[in-house]
Amino acid sequence: MAKQSLKVVVAGRTYPLSVSDDEATKVENAAKDINKAIKLLQDSYAVKDMQDLLAMTALQLAVKDSNSVAITPAEDLSKIEDELNELIKELDK
Repeated sequence: MAKQSLKVVVAGRTYPLSVSDDEATKVENAAKDINKAIKLLQDSYAVKDMQDLLAMTALQLAVKDSNSVAITPAEDLSKIEDELNELIKELDK
């Protein structure tokens, strides 16, 4: 599977990623969905803090997709947790 470099913008920040060719469109669409959800929250509520908006968006998307989410083995969850912690560190900078 070939990899490609991709830059996605989420909440006004650019994140360089390396994804397989078949994942590129999914990642770009996910970033668009996240940014749309953030914009809707900004327009609907008096929330200015981007971290709050991201947390609210994450909750909305998790609830929206909760019916289709399968239980993931623990080792997969630890990888996701590590990636989330890295993103949090980037946001804190």
